[in-house]
Amino acid sequence: MAVGITSNTRSSVSSISLVPQDTVKFKCTTNYNGEAIKRLYHADNLNVLNHLIKDEKVCGKVDLIYIDPPYNTGGAFETRDFVPAYNDNFTTEGYVSFMKARLLLMHTLLSPSGSIYVHLDSNMVFHIKILMDKIFGEKNFRGMITRKKCKSKNFTRTTYGNISDYILFYVKTDAPKWNRPYEEWDNEKMFKEYPFIEEGTGRRHKRVPCHAPGTRNGATGGAWRGMMPPEGKHWQYTPERLDEMDARGEIYWSSNGNPRRKVYLDQSKGVPVQDIWLDFLDVNNQNSHLTGYPTEKNIDMLKRIIETSSSPGDLVLDCFAGSGTTLVAAEALGRQWIGVDIGDESIRVIKDRF
Repeated sequence: MAVGITSNTRSSVSSISLVPQDTVKFKCTTNYNGEAIKRLYHADNLNVLNHLIKDEKVCGKVDLIYIDPPYNTGGAFETRDFVPAYNDNFTTEGYVSFMKARLLLMHTLLSPSGSIYVHLDSNMVFHIKILMDKIFGEKNFRGMITRKKCKSKNFTRTTYGNISDYILFYVKTDAPKWNRPYEEWDNEKMFKEYPFIEEGTGRRHKRVPCHAPGTRNGATGGAWRGMMPPEGKHWQYTPERLDEMDARGEIYWSSNGNPRRKVYLDQSKGVPVQDIWLDFLDVNNQNSHLTGYPTEKNIDMLKRIIETSSSPGDLVLDCFAGSGTTLVAAEALGRQWIGVDIGDESIRVIKDRF
């Protein structure tokens, strides 16, 4: 069975109705041309993924996949009201086989510029990393994000406190969508990174070398102002460009005549986000339950992923939808979306959220 969601606006879903899976059609009034896709399937995701690869509107057109699958913890999860949510009990071989069947289909569904994020813990992340290297290609592995999932623990067994999990990030080709995320400068980082104030303008800046590693045979490898770049390096810009920068006051000359380029704080977009995320604790670890679903993820984390690896109007897929955070974030950011979950409680929670 599939759940059809019809939306009157880009930011609010007005009605939900159950319809047979093989006749699901979705229309909504949005700012996008054509028919926007907003679907929630209540079914085994393997069946749905096989269904979607036959859908010409979806196959090869999914721009972003985020999944938070079972972690093979051996446990059974309940909501805060003790309603069963899902079981997470596999053998290692069974789990890898379970994921392989689904990841192969997800690879087919992705667009050439698409990306996939797979959220796991230390129990199976390395098994799935090897599997995804085979399916997506080692060269398409873009990184593993380490996320702080909960507050520090004041007890352990005979090991360190487990406060992190991991997100594997792969792309389908070497030309993925990428909108680099930035964080705002705080005063401590700003003063340390940009310690100088320019006389006359008051612009805060830092001073960096005018050269870069590697030798060049062209103009950037020759002399500027009678100086050669250091051995094994080259000028970052041609002598003509460096002259123009100097004329604008963008070159700082040290007391011994060493040129350095000024980089201004007011031209910075912020601090580029790195692969350790400390600010996205699970909702259930912040005493701010939104749904009561046991594995609800932080919506700001999902918004970061969606904004970074897709554009407004793009299609986002989460086939382990859980509490529906990916779908809610996609809706808020003007994306199309498809969600899938086999659990009755998951579908109830998602319907209640919308």
